[in-house]
Amino acid sequence: MNPDLSLLRGSPFVALRELLDPLAPQTNIKPISLTIGEPQNQPPELMKRVLKEHDHLYGKYPPGDGTVEQRTAIVNWLNRRFTLPEGMVEQDTHITPVNGTKEALYMLAQVLTDRSDPAAEKPCILIPNPYYHVYYAAAIMAGADPVLLHANRENNFFPDLDTLSEDVLSRCTAFFLCSPSNPQGTIANRAYLIKALELSRKHDFVLIMDECYTEIYDQAPPTGILEILKSEGGSLSNVVAFHSLSKRSSAAGLRSGFMVGDPLITRAMLNLRNFAGAASPLPVCAASAALWADDEHVASNRTRYKTNIDIAEKHLEGRFGFYRPPGGFFLWIDVGDGVEATKKLWTKAAIRVLPGEFLSVTDHTGFNPGRQYIRIALVFDPEVMEEALSRMVNVL
Repeated sequence: MNPDLSLLRGSPFVALRELLDPLAPQTNIKPISLTIGEPQNQPPELMKRVLKEHDHLYGKYPPGDGTVEQRTAIVNWLNRRFTLPEGMVEQDTHITPVNGTKEALYMLAQVLTDRSDPAAEKPCILIPNPYYHVYYAAAIMAGADPVLLHANRENNFFPDLDTLSEDVLSRCTAFFLCSPSNPQGTIANRAYLIKALELSRKHDFVLIMDECYTEIYDQAPPTGILEILKSEGGSLSNVVAFHSLSKRSSAAGLRSGFMVGDPLITRAMLNLRNFAGAASPLPVCAASAALWADDEHVASNRTRYKTNIDIAEKHLEGRFGFYRPPGGFFLWIDVGDGVEATKKLWTKAAIRVLPGEFLSVTDHTGFNPGRQYIRIALVFDPEVMEEALSRMVNVL
């Protein structure tokens, strides 16, 4: 067995089951699970129709780089969403469709970690803390040191880039950065992204932007890294970004996304995926193209999530450090002790939430930046969210 497997942290959702399954929930009310970022509204009819129209293609092996139609729709969406000049992103060199971004985020660390010189210092990968759990596993299994950077409220829940030491930067091969952030729902501003980009090019590491929540926002569209690259001359070197239909189109089960960026990296990733990745079936490629070409259903999704944030604000304003998340659909609530609050909400209100501690790593001083928080996914219909948040306030 690979000994690095012993270094992996358990899945936060497995940890949650181990925490709550032995406990009896309140029994006279219907349980509500607000743990996972899984949209509960149905995918657009457009997706279902296109899948049906192309179901005769399930018998064919799909190409690893998707279809021309899919990549064209992706480039057109990028140009439209981030106001890019024609030709800045090319479908045959800058785009790699992936069968869900989870797998691809994990695999990219394999592409970027150089282990050819056993005498060299061990490479490292920078990860915000709290974080999406795939980042940590990706670093470990690529043979890199995961360097956890605390993302605290005083820094808008993004790591303080000024605290990075020369030793860390000299060993750095990649930096995972999520904006809008998961779990906190904050957005990296232009100055922050420019600074991260400048560091990546000065120290020759890859800035990996996880922008899978970029279409779910409260007021203003989040700035994307491609907009920064446009303003900095248009080169895509040292940068890749990930986008997905899971949240944008409420199509988590479609397992369809893409990476865009530095052609040296996107081509290397495509080469690895030809051995170790699953290509999307042709009907999925067709549905993907149709969804990236349509913005109407996305605006409808945003309206629904904004309604849920309104409900949350009504119940939580002035309590638990509540703030309106400018992006995504999570609440990051300060309850003092996230684990104890999670158990209380389950046993007293039949509501499952996720302790922030399960999304964070404790540092050498014993500090865990997620310990006092819980994450709440605002993914149900407004009626369900109204009931859930009312119960929560009564119990907490």
